[in-house]
Amino acid sequence: MTAHILICPDCGGYGITPSCTCGGTRVSPKPAKYSPEDRYGSYRRAAKKEARP
Repeated sequence: MTAHILICPDCGGYGITPSCTCGGTRVSPKPAKYSPEDRYGSYRRAAKKEARP
């Protein structure tokens, strides 16, 4: 079994266990896998375009 590095969104700490010392839950820092058949890509791009100043 290989261990993957996780990050706590609350304190920004890294570790291997899913629970953080600050009491938060660590999540994977990796982005979602790319898919050419992305069903929600048009919505994500529209939201990103609206958020730009």
